Amino acid sequence: MAARQEKVRMKTPLSILHLESDPKRGVLVQAMLESNGIPCSITRVSGRNSFVASLVKGGMDLVLADCSLPSFNGLAALKVVRERSPDLPCILVAGSLDEDLAMEFFQQGATECILKARLWRLVPAVRRAMQQVAERVERGRLEEQAIQAQKMEMFGHLAGGVAHDFNNILAVILGHSEIVLTDLGPDHPSFQDADQIKQAAERAATLTRQLLLFSRNETVPPVVVDINEVVASTEKMLRRLINENVELSVASGDQLGRIRGDAGHVQQLIMNLVINARDAMPGGGTVKIETSNVTLAESHPASDGEVGPGRYVLLAVADTGTGMTSEVKARLFEAFFTTKSKNLGTGLGLATCQTIVKRAGGRIVVESELGKGTTFKIYLPRVDELPCPATPSIWEGPLPRGSETVLVVEDDPAVRHLTLAILQAQGYEVFSASNGQIGLNVARRHCGEPIRLVLTDVIMPKMPGDVMADSLKAAYPDVKVLYTSGYTDDIIAQHGVLDPGVAFLPKPYTPATITRKVRQLLDS
Repeated sequence: MAARQEKVRMKTPLSILHLESDPKRGVLVQAMLESNGIPCSITRVSGRNSFVASLVKGGMDLVLADCSLPSFNGLAALKVVRERSPDLPCILVAGSLDEDLAMEFFQQGATECILKARLWRLVPAVRRAMQQVAERVERGRLEEQAIQAQKMEMFGHLAGGVAHDFNNILAVILGHSEIVLTDLGPDHPSFQDADQIKQAAERAATLTRQLLLFSRNETVPPVVVDINEVVASTEKMLRRLINENVELSVASGDQLGRIRGDAGHVQQLIMNLVINARDAMPGGGTVKIETSNVTLAESHPASDGEVGPGRYVLLAVADTGTGMTSEVKARLFEAFFTTKSKNLGTGLGLATCQTIVKRAGGRIVVESELGKGTTFKIYLPRVDELPCPATPSIWEGPLPRGSETVLVVEDDPAVRHLTLAILQAQGYEVFSASNGQIGLNVARRHCGEPIRLVLTDVIMPKMPGDVMADSLKAAYPDVKVLYTSGYTDDIIAQHGVLDPGVAFLPKPYTPATITRKVRQLLDS
C-alpha cells in the first residue's frame, strides 16, 4: 500500500467546501488538517444557496458537511453533491450516529461519516477519501492510455495496409510529372501546372511517411548522429520555408555531443518545429535554433518532469509568436489535433516529433505563454561514439546514363511501365516481368549481354522478390539486386531487404532517385 501511495500522490493544497454555521469550527478544522500535513483552502458556507453556488463554481476537491444544521443539513447537501458532482468525495459530520443513520448516509453516497466528538478522525478520513480520488484518476488515466494504444494499433494496421498501394500511385504521379517537367522546360505555359502536380504528390509522400512513422510502422536502424551537422545541412532549406518577415538564427553549441538516432528523422523534427513556429508568427518574428550539451542533476527542474537526470544534447527551437493556452498545450501532441485552419495543418506534425524523440530515448519540454512565444526543448541522450562517416553524395548533377542490361520485376503495371521508360531513356537495355516466377523465366531465356542488375519489388504474387533474387544469384553470381517496395518497413524487414549491405530503394521514387541508385549500384 505504501508503494502505491508513493506513486499516486494526493493533490495539495486541497480545496474544501465546508457546510458549517460555526466559524470557529471551520477554523478548527483547517488548523487540524494543516497541523497534520494536509495543506488546504476552505470555503465555509452555511446555507443552500451559497453551497450550490460554490459547487457550481467548481474547483472543489472535497465536501465536508455538518448534519445538524436546521434548514440545510449534511444529508441534503449530500444529495445535491451526488446530483451535480457524482465523483466528488463528501464527508459527513454528525453529533450522534446510530447504525440506521449511518446506513442511510452511505446509501445516499457519503464517502465517510464521523462524529463531532471524535473530530480527530477527520484527518485519516480526508486522507482515505483523497487517496481514493487519486487512485480513481490514475485508473482513468491508465484506461485512457490503453484505449489510445488500441486506437494507435488500429491506426497502424490501417496505415500499413494502404501504404503499399498509395506509394505505388505516388510513384507513378511523381515519375510522370518529373518526365513532363523535363520535356516542357521552364518556359512552357503548362510548366507551372505540371510543377504543382509534382509538389502535391511530394506533400502526399511526406504525409504518408509521417503516418507510417507516427504509427510506428517505419523502422530505421539508429546510428550515431551529430545534430550540429543536421542543423547546418537543413538551414538553407529552412530559410526557404519561412516567410520573409521571419528571422531565423542558429546558435550551435561548441564541442556538441552526439546522439543515437536517424539523421533524416532529426531533420524532419527540426523542420516541423520551425514550420510551426513560422505559422505562430503571422505578423513576423524570430525563430531561434540552439544546440548545447546539458547535464541534469536530480535537483534540476527538468528532472521533476519526464526528463530524468543524465547527460543530454539539448536542441531548442524558440519563437516570438502568439504562444498557447494551457488547454492547447495539454493536447499539443495528440494525433490530428491542430489549431491551424483546415488547409494548413494535418495535426500530425508535433505527434510525429514526439514519436521521433521517444524513439531516440529523449523527451520534449514545452514552455509557452500567450503573447510571449513558445520554446520546445528536446533532450536527447548523449553518446560518446563518433558519428558514422558521411557517404559521398550521388544526388547532384545531371541524371547518370548507362548501357547495361537491367531486369525490372514489378507487379503493378503502371509502376513497371514507368520504370522501364525512365531507364530506357537513360540508355539501359531493359526487360521486365510482372512477378518473380516470370522474372526467373525471362532471365533464363535471355541470350544477349548478361543481365547486370535486377530491380525487383519485394512482395509480389506467386514468388516474392527475395526468393527470385536468391535463385538468380545462385545461377548468376555477378548479378546485382536492387530491392524496392511501398510496404511498411516492419513487413519488408521479414524478407531481409533492410539488412546491412542490401540495396533498397523505397517507393515512391522519382526518375532522379532511381537512375542514380541504379548507377551507384552498378558502379560499386
